[in-house]
Amino acid sequence: MTEPIPDAPALQVRNLVKNYRGKGSAPDKLALKGIDLDVPRGSFFGLLGPNGAGKSTLINIIAGLVNRTSGEVKVCGYDIDKDMRAARSAVGVVPQELNLDAFFTPREVMEFQAGLYGVPKSKRRTDEILKAMGLLDKADGYARTLSGGMRRRLLVAKAMVHSPKVLILDEPTAGVDIELRQQLWSYVKMLNENGTTIILTTHYLEEAEELCDTIAIINHGEVVACEATETLLGRLDMKNVSLLLGRDIEEIPDNLKQFGATLSHGRRINIAYRPSETEMSRILKAAADDDLDIIDLTTREPDLEDAFLQMTATRE
Repeated sequence: MTEPIPDAPALQVRNLVKNYRGKGSAPDKLALKGIDLDVPRGSFFGLLGPNGAGKSTLINIIAGLVNRTSGEVKVCGYDIDKDMRAARSAVGVVPQELNLDAFFTPREVMEFQAGLYGVPKSKRRTDEILKAMGLLDKADGYARTLSGGMRRRLLVAKAMVHSPKVLILDEPTAGVDIELRQQLWSYVKMLNENGTTIILTTHYLEEAEELCDTIAIINHGEVVACEATETLLGRLDMKNVSLLLGRDIEEIPDNLKQFGATLSHGRRINIAYRPSETEMSRILKAAADDDLDIIDLTTREPDLEDAFLQMTATRE
């Protein structure tokens, strides 16, 4: 199999532009506006963005399905045009679309794909991968008999047949039930621990937060953030505290009004504040000065959804 060039990133994108020509009198659509991106080898990398942000265009360019307008893309150090065969061998892509031949069995799908990549029969892992995807008992039935979630898992299995150094998962768990989703992630994490670089796009932001060590956010064809997940979350200067009272009150007491507190269900006070500006001790002192009977206190740290909304809502 194709080996990566020493010290080369798993994916390197430089000044990548994609302009879709408008049909007739329709204006052109600039899908990618000169983006730069580096995906370290061995990372679990999240590529996030709202619908239409340019994620699928970027993935399709990497996979060789869409021609770029300008710029440079390398997979494991191989240019996707100059070293096309090596670059294609180094990457496996799980697309959003369920593009399977309805008259092939899962086993036939896997064997055919392995043949396309020149994987010797002695090195094929068809049963191993189908078992990991929960499809071994369906291996010899027609693909048309599989449910939508099973077809999506078969696409994941298909992308793994040639043991790619970089595995791109484009919404891999859409329509997949919780139990099988966990099974999929268990296998993908094992691949990552063994050195496979994972690039994930998903709208399940809690999955990305849990799995990815690095997150890039694309919006309107531009990379608006690309950082370690912890660093990205740490940039959000916000926190929420909820005070549960032992009795109902009719309005927010005077001392807590300065923090923009809100009242819900008569006995829960919610406060969103900036830790850089307000210390928790000030809020608790104000509650004590108001002689509130607090029976429980909970706090919520910012999560990836907060970061995503903040970084995509302010750019037009």
